[in-house]
Amino acid sequence: MRLGVATAAGIAIGINRDIVNKPIGMRTLALVSLGSAAVTVSAIQFSFMDNHPDALSRVVQGVIQGIMAGISFIGAGVIMRDHKAGSVSGLTTAATVWVTAALGIACGLGAWIIVAATLVFALFVLAGLAGLEEVLARKASGPSVSREATDKVPAE
Repeated sequence: MRLGVATAAGIAIGINRDIVNKPIGMRTLALVSLGSAAVTVSAIQFSFMDNHPDALSRVVQGVIQGIMAGISFIGAGVIMRDHKAGSVSGLTTAATVWVTAALGIACGLGAWIIVAATLVFALFVLAGLAGLEEVLARKASGPSVSREATDKVPAE
């Protein structure tokens, strides 16, 4: 069940990324979440650590740190910087990969409330805030007033 929910969560986020034609989509994010869950489930299934909660805690901490650090390399691969234009792109996609890995870990640990809340919030941020971001971008690119013209503080 944990692996199935992790895969479904990755697919749900990936569908959003496919709809907006981003480089990392449904299959990639499903695999990121599934892989994170599989490693997490494997780490907590060590039967010889049942009587050693401190050792199990250290193993789980190491697994979580390893997954999150390792997955950052995939995210970093989609970030592009254009020195001439002074812009950076791919940051949301990179963050999406990172959140999807975190969802996989939560699924692997069976933290269902965290999984549900994170999935809802992630989809809200990706789909719900896209329209607001467009409105704000249009307002920012409209006629602008210089700061000097609106400053009410007298110059010294």
